[in-house]
Amino acid sequence: MKRTPFELAAIATAAVPGLRPTAVAASPDDATDFDAAVLETADGRKWRIRCPRGTEASARLETELTVLRAFEPSVRAELPFQMPAVAGTVRLGDLTTCVYTNLTGTVRELDDLAAGSTALAQEIGATLAAIHGLPQEIVDDADLPAYSANGFRQRRLNELDQAATTGKIPPILLKRWEQAMEDVTLWRFHPTVVHGDLHEDNLLIEDDKVTAVTGWTDLRIGDPADDMAWLVGSNEQGFIDAVLAAYHAARKEPVDPQLARRAALAAEFALAQYLVKALALHDGDAARDAEQMLGQLAEDIEADDSEADRNPAARRAEDDADDEGDGNGSGGSDDAGAGVVAGSREPEALTDAVPIVPASENAGR
Repeated sequence: MKRTPFELAAIATAAVPGLRPTAVAASPDDATDFDAAVLETADGRKWRIRCPRGTEASARLETELTVLRAFEPSVRAELPFQMPAVAGTVRLGDLTTCVYTNLTGTVRELDDLAAGSTALAQEIGATLAAIHGLPQEIVDDADLPAYSANGFRQRRLNELDQAATTGKIPPILLKRWEQAMEDVTLWRFHPTVVHGDLHEDNLLIEDDKVTAVTGWTDLRIGDPADDMAWLVGSNEQGFIDAVLAAYHAARKEPVDPQLARRAALAAEFALAQYLVKALALHDGDAARDAEQMLGQLAEDIEADDSEADRNPAARRAEDDADDEGDGNGSGGSDDAGAGVVAGSREPEALTDAVPIVPASENAGR
């Protein structure tokens, strides 16, 4: 059930005793899973509330609570950006809602980020590098998912099988994705700490600086390319290149020659994941939206393939360029048979129980 900003403001008063909002506005978020709003009180302080729409989203919020508690002050102090602090929680039935102290900065559209300065692109690259450089013990101690390179590839193949059973994925996409996922050379990478839900709505920007990163619901050890997928949606290669260049410079590790390819694959495959989730939630509008985008992607790929067939010389030149790129830097771990990291884990709710606030009590606030 979708909640209005005013309903969210009422819920926030149950989560944070003494909170008295004087203004409220909707806040960008994943509309499939969450309703969100920013509140302001008479003293000028701002707060953000995230209310899940289902049990899976609620479990993700509880995971975020565990993650934020795992970030010791010493770790936070080393990061070039701020992280959220939970001001209060409340349960409505089976769902956990969180209220956060608001952070400085504003959310910008992806097109605005892509059209921004080189300094901002470099900031985003450095932010990604800082996340991927986090100690893996944070994930281990919180008992969150951890995957090897091949284990992550197998997970993607399983997700592809699940998507195929819907009967709604264009055959050209199924074939394209299966070929990519079965190409073990594409999946030789060093697993890192991954944000897991990184996109423009989870970055707060002020001037040319990333001031905060939010949305820590899907932290894991996995493929760093997953955190790059949203960049592909900008369709601005100069912006993408600037971000990746700053990222590699900050990481100070051998360049992963397949990083950009896996990021592009993740961006495409996200549409299939969106479809599967929409169908599971019986969200007809979202499912139709996903089908439309998948159909458009299939048409675009067919058009590109037709153009390449008419220009074989251009295709050979592109392949030669890819081959040269694959020869630079290290492709990461060669352990293709390692499977899932020992002790691979799936997310579960680990937070302490919080009091249930009856609906009648909320209505009276």
